[in-house]
Amino acid sequence: MTLEANPDPKYTLTNHLWKYLRDYAQKHKERGNGFGFGLVDLDGISRTMSARYYKDGSEILIPQKKKNPRRLTIRESARLQGYPDHFIVDAVSMNQGYKQFGNSVVIPLIEAIGEKIIDAL
Repeated sequence: MTLEANPDPKYTLTNHLWKYLRDYAQKHKERGNGFGFGLVDLDGISRTMSARYYKDGSEILIPQKKKNPRRLTIRESARLQGYPDHFIVDAVSMNQGYKQFGNSVVIPLIEAIGEKIIDAL
């Protein structure tokens, strides 16, 4: 998936939210719980995007040099779910866009499953 070169600064986490996510993860780690934010390894595999991504984007955070991490842009969210760039994102707001793609199935995955079913038949 291709990340946008110059995403709008509105996607960058505020100092307050970034501190909250780190503190919350530390608190749960000390208790032996698994909660934590997902800071993406840009050469690795992404965590799953869910419809709750609109709340704080903590599942998939993109690291940035000398800045707080950022959320995916709406276009990046569409790309992550397998939508081509020519797909028209008609979301009224960021929250609605995140809900739309978080509730979506991953198109290439469904295609691959369908092909295996056809092969098996």
